[in-house]
Amino acid sequence: MKIAVIGAGKWGSALFHAFGQKNDVVISSKHKRDMDGFIPLSEAFEYEYLVMAIPTQFVRQFMQEHFTDRGQKILVAAKGIEISTGRFLNEIYEEFLPKERISFLSGPSFAAEVMKSLPTALVVSSTNPELAKKFANAMPSYIRGYVDDDVTGAEVAGAYKNVIAIASGVCDGLELGNNARAALISRGLVEMTRFGTHFGARVETFLSLGGAGDLFLTASSNLSRNYRVGYGLAKEKPLNEILKELGEVAEGVATTKALMKIAKKHNIYLPIAAEVEALLKGKDPKLSLLDLLNR
Repeated sequence: MKIAVIGAGKWGSALFHAFGQKNDVVISSKHKRDMDGFIPLSEAFEYEYLVMAIPTQFVRQFMQEHFTDRGQKILVAAKGIEISTGRFLNEIYEEFLPKERISFLSGPSFAAEVMKSLPTALVVSSTNPELAKKFANAMPSYIRGYVDDDVTGAEVAGAYKNVIAIASGVCDGLELGNNARAALISRGLVEMTRFGTHFGARVETFLSLGGAGDLFLTASSNLSRNYRVGYGLAKEKPLNEILKELGEVAEGVATTKALMKIAKKHNIYLPIAAEVEALLKGKDPKLSLLDLLNR
């Protein structure tokens, strides 16, 4: 396959490396990068197959400014919910091209480990099974590709696990132990499933690689940006300082706000997300965990 990866951050660069094992791959972004295989955006968008590694909160503006529909088929590699509208990534991308030409990547996948060619398994979700298979088969030998059609489930799980990861980072930052973290993550899985099934997602999606698999990874390692946000909050660091030190986007921060807006609108009970929102607004982490345990 001839593939253009759009977005040259750590995740985009890792996917450029991964897909480059078996395919003819280039990479591009808004700002020129000094790296092999980099081409201008105008040329990249002429490729038939695109891997979109643009952070969620920038997708709409990026597509409005740079994308022209030429029949491209895309794999969305970001996760999150647009805070200004409460829209999922599939809803945003469907404003620019038909859903039959869109697929979504999920599963346990730290960029640093993908870049080192360490093994994992990922899911490509799409309403178009042939497109999902095409991208899954393009993955390198060290990534086992699965296909699925529950786009909503993949979207919710991929966004929600970042919120639970913030809570998990707080848990570890307060040195509450492995038992507490396991309890928090398992209740987080219940919470994200409750939210997703409200919008028509399948329960089994949340028990799969894109649900539990990605959640267990993201909520239990300091390689996770969102986990590090929570850990920093537990150590009483200001949020702005934590995000500055990260130097990258932690999607869970914006996703938490978006989730709570949706939850209030649809009357969905999200106790962990609610506490994470309070933490991000400055609530004492010890009080937050206590309130969760005593609710």
